[in-house]
Amino acid sequence: MPETQRDKQIFSLYEVTRSIQKTIAERYKSSFWVKAEMNKLNHYSHSGHCYPELVEKRDGKVIAQIKANLWKSDYQRINARFLKVTKEHIKDGISILFLASIHFDPAHGLCLRMLDIDPIFSLGELEKEKHESIERLQAENLFRKNKLLSLSLLPKRIAVISVETSKGYADYLKILQGNPWNYRVFNMLFPALLQGDRAVESILYQLGRIKSVHQHFDAVAIIRGGGGDVGLSSYNNYQLAREIAMFPIPVFTGIGHSTNETVAEMVSFKNAITPTELADFILQHFHNFSEPLTNAARLVNTFAEDLLNRKQQQFANSVQLFKIITSNALTRHSAGLKTTSHSFYSKLLLAINTFRHSLRTTHETLNTGAESFLQHQFDSIRQQKSMLGSNASVVHGNEVRKIERLHHSVTLLDPVNVLRRGFSITTDGNGRVVKSVTELKSGQTIRTRLADGTIITEVKKISNHDTHE
Repeated sequence: MPETQRDKQIFSLYEVTRSIQKTIAERYKSSFWVKAEMNKLNHYSHSGHCYPELVEKRDGKVIAQIKANLWKSDYQRINARFLKVTKEHIKDGISILFLASIHFDPAHGLCLRMLDIDPIFSLGELEKEKHESIERLQAENLFRKNKLLSLSLLPKRIAVISVETSKGYADYLKILQGNPWNYRVFNMLFPALLQGDRAVESILYQLGRIKSVHQHFDAVAIIRGGGGDVGLSSYNNYQLAREIAMFPIPVFTGIGHSTNETVAEMVSFKNAITPTELADFILQHFHNFSEPLTNAARLVNTFAEDLLNRKQQQFANSVQLFKIITSNALTRHSAGLKTTSHSFYSKLLLAINTFRHSLRTTHETLNTGAESFLQHQFDSIRQQKSMLGSNASVVHGNEVRKIERLHHSVTLLDPVNVLRRGFSITTDGNGRVVKSVTELKSGQTIRTRLADGTIITEVKKISNHDTHE
């Protein structure tokens, strides 16, 4: 019973809370469906109970919130059904439609008891957000903006947004690093949360970091392991999809096995269902470049070998032809040289013999002429001696000196003296003067008369004067 003090009616806290409990129990006798966002599930594994924090947001601001109870038996049943429909466990940050009843406990306060959750509604909310994001991006002409970018011929520098311990990221690296063609791709990890209520914020942060140094990369790859549609709800977020669409370099996505494509995947340059498929896509670009290059190199080598073989054959043919031509030319000119040499030596020997004959004739003439001249001079002297008388001795002296000069000239023209000046006379074994090389043959003995003696020699080789030997 309430106490009274000076006309004041005073209730205990328990009485008030009991009154509230009674009023609520009488007012809310039946259960009803409630739409809200599960901000925190707060599942306690030791008891199996959950104490979710439920909120309602408008324009990003919380306008209502309340605590709820989800007992172990109900949680197990609801979670199993939720997993079967959505391929995901009940988790933080998802929109839900749940069956609830209102409870008020004097010790614990007001809360909602969650009796059931409709997984179809959660999927529907995801689709609603997805379509709203698509419509906004299309209205802003951003939906295909990233797809229209040009990808490097060889995308070898990739900025990867993933979790370092993610299996999807490990599979991606395994394919790239273990490729049998030894293609080299540089990957730089920008770690981020890829699911949950902080996923969008985390991915946007790393995209901002990459954008500031995007000139050092060829593409961005957002990589995540498998998951159902609920777990991929972050990738339908408008802000995230818009950032991907407007990114200055191509963005690749490989964020799960779901066949229900998210908005982020739709606006990305390349969407691969799995990280492994994304790695294969990158390697295929290397292959598309390598194969034509390898084929071209093979064609160049083949062409070069064929050209070298043809040129070698042409060279061999030219060498053979050159040998034939030079051989024929040497044969022709050799005969001509022999004829010319023989003619030259014949003429030379003829000239030598003519000179020798002229020399002998001149010698004889000089001898005869000298004797006649001397006799004439002696006669003249005798006449002059008798005619001059007193000056006979003077005239005699002058004439004697003239005679001596003439005698000296005649002496110089003497064949013996001619031989002393370097000339020689060659005779064969029979004593005949050799006038031409045609009169000689190899092995023949000849005599060469010089001023101071005679040389007996054997002919070893006969050559013409125009042969430089």
